[in-house]
Amino acid sequence: MNAKLKVFGARAYIWLLLLVLYAPIVFIAIFSFTEAKSLGNWTGFSTQLYSNLFTGSMQNSSGLLSAVQNTLLIALAASTVATFLGTIAAIGIYNMKGRKKQVMTFLNNIPMINPDIITGVSLFLLFVFLHISQGYLTVILAHITFCTPYVVLNVMPKLSQMNPNIYEAALDLGATPRQALRKVMIPALRPGMISGFILSFTMSLDDFAVTFFTRGTIGLDTLSTYIYADARKGGLTPELKPLMTILFLVILVVLLVINIRQSRNNSDKK
Repeated sequence: MNAKLKVFGARAYIWLLLLVLYAPIVFIAIFSFTEAKSLGNWTGFSTQLYSNLFTGSMQNSSGLLSAVQNTLLIALAASTVATFLGTIAAIGIYNMKGRKKQVMTFLNNIPMINPDIITGVSLFLLFVFLHISQGYLTVILAHITFCTPYVVLNVMPKLSQMNPNIYEAALDLGATPRQALRKVMIPALRPGMISGFILSFTMSLDDFAVTFFTRGTIGLDTLSTYIYADARKGGLTPELKPLMTILFLVILVVLLVINIRQSRNNSDKK
């Protein structure tokens, strides 16, 4: 009886946790199909908000669309560079020995544990000290800085799973180090690199504190800073509801595709 109660309690806890996490997203998605400006006020089914979002026929449409464009461009640039740097860094850390490897692993973990506001203020002071004009460049550099450790964290397990003799065998067979890296190591590390890229892209999309402190005063807005400024005016743009729904569905589809491919690859190996 006690065992059944424990199983029931564990399952109830999991479902309660999932409900708390996903109920607000479902709530936003439902009310994205009505024209009501305030969330929770249903005025009938309508796709007008989606139409306004895609046609740009809403108030402050240029500001929101510009923020979305900035967010995607910064996230794409930062995650691409972070994936490259993180993969190289992971290979270097993996090949270290003893205390050096422990120290570098510890240093890589600090940016992930460090609060975003401290990272944002630190980078802001660094850019001011170096007399770097704040704008696109500083935001992208800042995003690369906090995204790279996540790539390292995703690539390291793949390095541990890979047979180290394969790389040395490629060198013995006449491949240059660059060819061995490109044709032997990169294919083996690709799942970790893709996971690191997606995580970096998501972290960049989600970031507010670091972007807020490093964007400067030129009027550069990402989606998070736009929503913050919009909320301070006393309300949120109604078209944000369909936008949030679309972003969530796109990320969900990408994750499902990747997980299905990985499960199929694992089943083929077996």
